[in-house]
Amino acid sequence: MLNLDEGRLAVKLARQALTSYIETKAYIEPSPELPPVFSEKRGVFVTLHQEGDLRGCIGYPQPVLPLGRAIIDSAINASSRDPRFPCVRPSELKRIEVEVTILTKPELYDVPKKSLPQAVRIGSDGLIVSQGMRSGLLLPQVAPEWGFDSMEFLSQTCLKAGLAPDAWLDDDTQVFHFEAQIFAEVAPEREIFEKSYADSTCGT
Repeated sequence: MLNLDEGRLAVKLARQALTSYIETKAYIEPSPELPPVFSEKRGVFVTLHQEGDLRGCIGYPQPVLPLGRAIIDSAINASSRDPRFPCVRPSELKRIEVEVTILTKPELYDVPKKSLPQAVRIGSDGLIVSQGMRSGLLLPQVAPEWGFDSMEFLSQTCLKAGLAPDAWLDDDTQVFHFEAQIFAEVAPEREIFEKSYADSTCGT
């Protein structure tokens, strides 16, 4: 777990990487003065919002890179390589809010498939659905932000993977869960806080 000061540094690092790349195409390096957690391998996603709308979201589901490097790469990729959006322009930077989501290592649900809706904890769990070469991920904040119950959350993750909405019931489908810490700017380049959806009551 990161403390709030470390979370603020994570968002500031993402903002610095984003600004440097968009303005000059330069890749920054993590500062050696960052706290030790930034050298630990962690999964992470960087999400960009503009005036309340999604503007890009890309990251690493698995802990394959040191956190500092993963944040930098994810910020750059969210701004320029999310296929759903055009590249962020320099004129947009002051209207974009930066959010960093730091993931625990994904784990398989250890319950029968039909019991998955009861196992999914809305507001706490993020989901990964995998079947063959297809895979889809939704972060924990997606369900409460969109008002999904656990059944809809499972279905939407399947759709994200390009599968049928009830593919989570298939024997050859794997459903993973993970938890996350979410740190975000309250407004572009403003105060940074930790989001929490753990008390969400979307139900099952």
